[in-house]
Amino acid sequence: MVHDLSGGDDVLVRIEDAARHALRHYDVSPAAELSLLNVSENATFTVSDRGSRAVLRVHRLGYHSPEAIASELAWLEALRTEEGIRTPGVLPARDGSKVVTVERPGGEPRRCVMFEFLPGAEPAEDRLVESFEPLGALTARMHRHARAWARPAAFTRFHWDLDAAFGPRARWGRWQDGAGVDREAHAVLSRLETELRRRLARYGRGPDRYGLIHADLRLANLLVGEPGDGTSVIDFDDCGFGWYLYDLGAALSFIEHHPLVPEMVDAWVKGYRSVLDLPHADEDEIWTFIMLRRMLLVAWIGSHTAADVARELGAGYTAGSCELAERFLSGSL
Repeated sequence: MVHDLSGGDDVLVRIEDAARHALRHYDVSPAAELSLLNVSENATFTVSDRGSRAVLRVHRLGYHSPEAIASELAWLEALRTEEGIRTPGVLPARDGSKVVTVERPGGEPRRCVMFEFLPGAEPAEDRLVESFEPLGALTARMHRHARAWARPAAFTRFHWDLDAAFGPRARWGRWQDGAGVDREAHAVLSRLETELRRRLARYGRGPDRYGLIHADLRLANLLVGEPGDGTSVIDFDDCGFGWYLYDLGAALSFIEHHPLVPEMVDAWVKGYRSVLDLPHADEDEIWTFIMLRRMLLVAWIGSHTAADVARELGAGYTAGSCELAERFLSGSL
Protein backbone atom coordinates (compact mmCIF):
# COMPACT_ATOMS: atom_id res chain seq x y z
CA MET A 1 0.00 0.00 0.00
CA VAL A 2 1.54 3.30 -1.13
CA HIS A 3 1.83 5.86 1.65
CA ASP A 4 1.08 9.20 0.00
CA LEU A 5 2.69 11.21 2.82
CA SER A 6 6.06 9.78 1.79
CA GLY A 7 5.95 11.81 -1.41
CA GLY A 8 8.31 14.53 -0.23
CA ASP A 9 8.06 18.23 0.56
CA ASP A 10 5.50 18.94 -2.18
CA VAL A 11 3.02 16.59 -0.51
CA LEU A 12 3.57 18.19 2.88
CA VAL A 13 2.90 21.63 1.38
CA ARG A 14 -0.45 20.34 0.12
CA ILE A 15 -1.16 18.69 3.48
CA GLU A 16 -0.56 21.97 5.32
CA ASP A 17 -2.80 23.74 2.83
CA ALA A 18 -5.57 21.21 3.57
CA ALA A 19 -5.02 21.68 7.31
CA ARG A 20 -5.37 25.47 7.03
CA HIS A 21 -8.58 25.10 5.09
CA ALA A 22 -9.87 22.61 7.64
CA LEU A 23 -9.43 25.24 10.36
CA ARG A 24 -12.07 27.36 8.65
CA HIS A 25 -14.64 24.78 9.75
CA TYR A 26 -13.76 25.13 13.43
CA ASP A 27 -14.33 27.76 16.07
CA VAL A 28 -10.84 29.19 15.88
CA SER A 29 -9.77 32.71 15.06
CA PRO A 30 -8.19 33.70 11.73
CA ALA A 31 -4.97 34.27 13.67
CA ALA A 32 -4.73 30.63 14.81
CA GLU A 33 -1.22 29.25 14.35
CA LEU A 34 -0.61 25.86 12.78
CA SER A 35 2.63 23.91 13.27
CA LEU A 36 3.51 20.42 12.06
CA LEU A 37 3.80 18.05 15.00
CA ASN A 38 4.45 14.71 13.39
CA VAL A 39 4.27 12.75 10.14
CA SER A 40 3.72 9.05 10.57
CA GLU A 41 0.59 7.24 9.44
CA ASN A 42 -1.06 10.67 9.14
CA ALA A 43 0.09 14.26 9.52
CA THR A 44 -0.70 15.93 12.83
CA PHE A 45 -0.53 19.62 13.62
CA THR A 46 -0.64 21.68 16.79
CA VAL A 47 -3.24 24.44 16.60
CA SER A 48 -2.51 27.40 18.89
CA ASP A 49 -5.24 29.98 19.27
CA ARG A 50 -5.97 32.60 21.91
CA GLY A 51 -3.95 30.84 24.58
CA SER A 52 -5.37 27.36 23.95
CA ARG A 53 -4.06 24.40 21.98
CA ALA A 54 -5.58 21.55 20.02
CA VAL A 55 -4.32 18.81 17.73
CA LEU A 56 -5.47 18.51 14.11
CA ARG A 57 -5.02 15.21 12.33
CA VAL A 58 -4.99 15.17 8.53
CA HIS A 59 -5.54 11.63 7.30
CA ARG A 60 -3.42 9.98 4.67
CA LEU A 61 -5.25 8.83 1.58
CA GLY A 62 -6.62 5.32 1.19
CA TYR A 63 -6.03 4.10 4.74
CA HIS A 64 -9.41 4.51 6.45
CA SER A 65 -12.94 4.90 5.19
CA PRO A 66 -15.22 7.54 6.78
CA GLU A 67 -17.02 4.70 8.59
CA ALA A 68 -13.73 3.41 10.00
CA ILE A 69 -12.74 6.86 11.26
CA ALA A 70 -16.14 7.24 12.94
CA SER A 71 -15.66 3.82 14.53
CA GLU A 72 -12.30 4.80 15.96
CA LEU A 73 -13.80 7.92 17.50
CA ALA A 74 -16.68 5.92 18.96
CA TRP A 75 -14.35 3.57 20.85
CA LEU A 76 -12.14 6.41 22.01
CA GLU A 77 -15.21 8.13 23.47
CA ALA A 78 -16.57 4.93 25.03
CA LEU A 79 -13.27 4.19 26.76
CA ARG A 80 -13.31 7.62 28.34
CA THR A 81 -16.95 7.67 29.42
CA GLU A 82 -17.45 3.99 30.31
CA GLU A 83 -14.02 2.80 31.48
CA GLY A 84 -12.59 6.08 32.77
CA ILE A 85 -9.48 5.90 30.59
CA ARG A 86 -8.12 9.31 29.65
CA THR A 87 -8.35 9.71 25.89
CA PRO A 88 -8.45 12.96 23.90
CA GLY A 89 -11.90 14.37 23.30
CA VAL A 90 -12.94 15.11 19.73
CA LEU A 91 -13.57 18.81 19.09
CA PRO A 92 -16.45 19.11 16.63
CA ALA A 93 -16.62 21.58 13.79
CA ARG A 94 -19.06 24.48 13.95
CA ASP A 95 -21.73 22.34 12.27
CA GLY A 96 -21.23 19.57 14.83
CA SER A 97 -19.26 17.26 12.52
CA LYS A 98 -16.54 15.17 14.12
CA VAL A 99 -14.84 14.56 10.77
CA VAL A 100 -14.25 17.42 8.33
CA THR A 101 -13.62 16.72 4.65
CA VAL A 102 -11.42 19.22 2.80
CA GLU A 103 -11.43 19.34 -0.98
CA ARG A 104 -8.62 21.19 -2.71
CA PRO A 105 -7.93 21.62 -6.43
CA GLY A 106 -5.78 18.90 -7.93
CA GLY A 107 -6.06 16.44 -5.06
CA GLU A 108 -8.33 13.89 -3.45
CA PRO A 109 -10.48 14.95 -0.48
CA ARG A 110 -8.68 14.90 2.87
CA ARG A 111 -10.44 13.95 6.08
CA CYS A 112 -9.47 15.83 9.22
CA VAL A 113 -10.24 15.43 12.92
CA MET A 114 -9.56 17.94 15.71
CA PHE A 115 -8.68 16.62 19.18
CA GLU A 116 -8.26 18.33 22.49
CA PHE A 117 -4.65 18.83 23.56
CA LEU A 118 -3.86 16.63 26.56
CA PRO A 119 -1.08 17.57 28.99
CA GLY A 120 1.72 15.21 29.87
CA ALA A 121 4.85 13.70 28.38
CA GLU A 122 6.02 10.37 27.05
CA PRO A 123 7.15 8.00 29.86
CA ALA A 124 10.81 8.58 30.76
CA GLU A 125 13.32 6.19 29.21
CA ASP A 126 15.12 5.81 32.54
CA ARG A 127 11.93 4.41 34.10
CA LEU A 128 10.91 1.89 31.47
CA VAL A 129 10.40 -1.06 33.81
CA GLU A 130 8.40 1.06 36.26
CA SER A 131 6.23 2.34 33.38
CA PHE A 132 5.33 -1.09 32.06
CA GLU A 133 3.41 -2.34 35.09
CA PRO A 134 0.77 0.45 34.94
CA LEU A 135 0.78 0.10 31.15
CA GLY A 136 -0.09 -3.58 31.52
CA ALA A 137 -2.99 -2.72 33.83
CA LEU A 138 -4.17 0.02 31.48
CA THR A 139 -4.04 -2.36 28.50
CA ALA A 140 -6.07 -4.95 30.39
CA ARG A 141 -8.72 -2.33 31.17
CA MET A 142 -8.95 -1.53 27.46
CA HIS A 143 -9.26 -5.21 26.59
CA ARG A 144 -11.89 -5.74 29.28
CA HIS A 145 -13.91 -2.88 27.87
CA ALA A 146 -13.52 -4.10 24.29
CA ARG A 147 -14.81 -7.57 25.20
CA ALA A 148 -17.95 -6.24 26.87
CA TRP A 149 -18.65 -3.21 24.69
CA ALA A 150 -21.76 -3.23 22.50
CA ARG A 151 -20.19 -1.78 19.37
CA PRO A 152 -22.29 0.47 17.11
CA ALA A 153 -24.00 -1.38 14.27
CA ALA A 154 -21.85 0.36 11.66
CA PHE A 155 -18.58 -0.26 13.52
CA THR A 156 -15.80 -1.25 11.15
CA ARG A 157 -12.03 -1.47 11.62
CA PHE A 158 -9.37 -3.51 9.91
CA HIS A 159 -7.58 -6.57 11.29
CA TRP A 160 -3.99 -7.02 12.45
CA ASP A 161 -3.75 -10.66 11.43
CA LEU A 162 -1.46 -12.76 9.28
CA ASP A 163 -2.83 -11.24 6.10
CA ALA A 164 -2.11 -7.75 7.45
CA ALA A 165 1.47 -8.79 8.15
CA PHE A 166 2.32 -11.13 5.30
CA GLY A 167 -0.55 -11.16 2.81
CA PRO A 168 -0.53 -9.87 -0.78
CA ARG A 169 -1.91 -6.52 0.45
CA ALA A 170 0.05 -6.30 3.68
CA ARG A 171 -1.02 -3.30 5.78
CA TRP A 172 2.35 -1.52 5.72
CA GLY A 173 3.81 -3.17 2.65
CA ARG A 174 6.10 -6.19 2.37
CA TRP A 175 8.92 -6.73 4.82
CA GLN A 176 10.91 -7.90 1.79
CA ASP A 177 10.94 -4.25 0.68
CA GLY A 178 12.26 -2.99 4.01
CA ALA A 179 15.47 -1.01 4.32
CA GLY A 180 18.56 -3.19 4.03
CA VAL A 181 16.78 -6.48 3.27
CA ASP A 182 19.59 -8.13 1.35
CA ARG A 183 19.85 -11.82 0.45
CA GLU A 184 21.12 -12.84 3.90
CA ALA A 185 18.45 -10.85 5.74
CA HIS A 186 15.79 -12.23 3.40
CA ALA A 187 16.77 -15.79 4.29
CA VAL A 188 16.62 -15.17 8.04
CA LEU A 189 13.36 -13.24 7.98
CA SER A 190 11.75 -15.81 5.67
CA ARG A 191 12.44 -18.46 8.29
CA LEU A 192 10.99 -16.15 10.92
CA GLU A 193 7.81 -15.58 8.90
CA THR A 194 7.34 -19.33 8.51
CA GLU A 195 7.70 -19.88 12.25
CA LEU A 196 5.36 -17.01 13.12
CA ARG A 197 2.72 -18.37 10.76
CA ARG A 198 3.01 -21.79 12.38
CA ARG A 199 2.78 -20.49 15.93
CA LEU A 200 -0.10 -18.13 15.27
CA ALA A 201 -2.11 -20.78 13.43
CA ARG A 202 -1.68 -23.02 16.47
CA TYR A 203 -2.49 -20.19 18.89
CA GLY A 204 -5.77 -19.44 17.16
CA ARG A 205 -8.19 -16.52 17.24
CA GLY A 206 -10.57 -17.44 20.03
CA PRO A 207 -12.51 -14.58 21.69
CA ASP A 208 -10.27 -14.77 24.76
CA ARG A 209 -7.21 -14.13 22.59
CA TYR A 210 -8.38 -11.95 19.71
CA GLY A 211 -10.54 -8.83 19.69
CA LEU A 212 -10.54 -5.05 19.49
CA ILE A 213 -7.12 -3.58 20.38
CA HIS A 214 -5.32 -0.24 20.26
CA ALA A 215 -2.52 -1.81 18.17
CA ASP A 216 -0.01 1.01 18.74
CA LEU A 217 0.45 1.33 22.51
CA ARG A 218 4.08 2.38 22.24
CA LEU A 219 5.54 4.97 24.58
CA ALA A 220 5.05 7.81 22.09
CA ASN A 221 1.28 7.31 22.37
CA LEU A 222 1.18 7.54 26.15
CA LEU A 223 1.17 10.79 28.11
CA VAL A 224 2.10 10.78 31.77
CA GLY A 225 0.87 13.82 33.67
CA GLU A 226 1.28 15.01 37.22
CA PRO A 227 1.24 12.43 40.04
CA GLY A 228 -2.30 11.21 40.53
CA ASP A 229 -3.40 12.19 37.02
CA GLY A 230 -2.82 8.76 35.52
CA THR A 231 -1.78 8.07 31.95
CA SER A 232 -3.51 9.32 28.81
CA VAL A 233 -3.75 7.15 25.71
CA ILE A 234 -3.65 8.91 22.35
CA ASP A 235 -3.56 8.05 18.64
CA PHE A 236 -6.16 5.34 18.09
CA ASP A 237 -5.67 5.55 14.33
CA ASP A 238 -4.43 1.94 14.14
CA CYS A 239 -7.02 0.46 16.49
CA GLY A 240 -8.64 -2.62 15.05
CA PHE A 241 -9.07 -6.33 15.57
CA GLY A 242 -6.07 -8.40 16.51
CA TRP A 243 -4.52 -10.63 19.12
CA TYR A 244 -4.64 -9.02 22.54
CA LEU A 245 -0.96 -9.78 23.10
CA TYR A 246 -0.13 -7.75 20.00
CA ASP A 247 -0.66 -4.69 22.20
CA LEU A 248 2.37 -5.78 24.23
CA GLY A 249 4.41 -6.27 21.08
CA ALA A 250 3.41 -2.76 19.99
CA ALA A 251 4.40 -1.34 23.38
CA LEU A 252 7.95 -2.53 22.72
CA SER A 253 8.12 -1.00 19.25
CA PHE A 254 11.65 -0.01 18.23
CA ILE A 255 13.11 -1.08 21.62
CA GLU A 256 12.71 -4.87 21.32
CA HIS A 257 16.47 -5.27 21.66
CA HIS A 258 16.71 -3.26 24.90
CA PRO A 259 18.48 -5.28 27.63
CA LEU A 260 15.63 -4.54 30.06
CA VAL A 261 12.91 -6.00 27.82
CA PRO A 262 12.55 -9.18 29.95
CA GLU A 263 11.95 -7.04 33.03
CA MET A 264 9.55 -4.80 31.08
CA VAL A 265 7.59 -7.84 29.95
CA ASP A 266 7.41 -9.20 33.50
CA ALA A 267 6.21 -5.83 34.77
CA TRP A 268 3.58 -5.61 32.00
CA VAL A 269 2.30 -9.11 32.78
CA LYS A 270 2.08 -8.30 36.48
CA GLY A 271 0.07 -5.17 35.74
CA TYR A 272 -2.17 -6.98 33.26
CA ARG A 273 -2.95 -9.74 35.73
CA SER A 274 -4.00 -7.18 38.32
CA VAL A 275 -7.05 -6.59 36.06
CA LEU A 276 -7.52 -9.68 33.86
CA ASP A 277 -6.38 -13.27 33.79
CA LEU A 278 -3.49 -14.06 31.46
CA PRO A 279 -3.07 -17.84 31.14
CA HIS A 280 0.47 -19.18 31.12
CA ALA A 281 -0.15 -20.65 27.65
CA ASP A 282 -0.65 -17.08 26.43
CA GLU A 283 2.36 -15.79 28.34
CA ASP A 284 4.49 -18.43 26.61
CA GLU A 285 3.74 -16.79 23.24
CA ILE A 286 4.68 -13.22 24.17
CA TRP A 287 7.83 -13.25 22.05
CA THR A 288 5.78 -14.49 19.09
CA PHE A 289 3.92 -11.18 19.18
CA ILE A 290 7.01 -9.10 19.81
CA MET A 291 8.57 -10.61 16.69
CA LEU A 292 5.35 -10.27 14.68
CA ARG A 293 5.32 -6.55 15.46
CA ARG A 294 9.01 -6.33 14.60
CA MET A 295 8.35 -7.82 11.17
CA LEU A 296 5.55 -5.33 10.57
CA LEU A 297 7.91 -2.51 11.54
CA VAL A 298 10.57 -3.66 9.07
CA ALA A 299 7.90 -3.22 6.39
CA TRP A 300 6.72 0.06 7.93
CA ILE A 301 10.21 1.59 7.80
CA GLY A 302 10.46 0.69 4.13
CA SER A 303 7.12 2.26 3.24
CA HIS A 304 7.14 5.34 5.49
CA THR A 305 10.21 7.23 4.39
CA ALA A 306 8.67 10.57 5.43
CA ALA A 307 8.64 9.54 9.09
CA ASP A 308 11.65 10.73 11.07
CA VAL A 309 11.95 7.48 13.01
CA ALA A 310 11.98 5.47 9.77
CA ARG A 311 14.85 7.54 8.39
CA GLU A 312 16.76 7.31 11.66
CA LEU A 313 16.46 3.52 12.03
CA GLY A 314 16.69 2.43 8.39
CA ALA A 315 18.73 -0.65 7.54
CA GLY A 316 20.07 -0.92 11.09
CA TYR A 317 16.62 -1.94 12.30
CA THR A 318 16.54 -4.76 9.76
CA ALA A 319 19.96 -5.97 10.88
CA GLY A 320 18.83 -5.92 14.50
CA SER A 321 15.67 -7.78 13.51
CA CYS A 322 17.77 -10.54 12.00
CA GLU A 323 19.77 -10.86 15.22
CA LEU A 324 16.59 -11.12 17.28
CA ALA A 325 15.11 -13.57 14.76
CA GLU A 326 18.07 -15.91 15.11
CA ARG A 327 17.70 -15.85 18.90
CA PHE A 328 13.96 -16.39 18.69
CA LEU A 329 14.29 -19.27 16.23
CA SER A 330 16.95 -20.92 18.37
CA GLY A 331 14.70 -20.75 21.43
CA SER A 332 16.95 -18.38 23.39
CA LEU A 333 14.26 -15.69 23.76
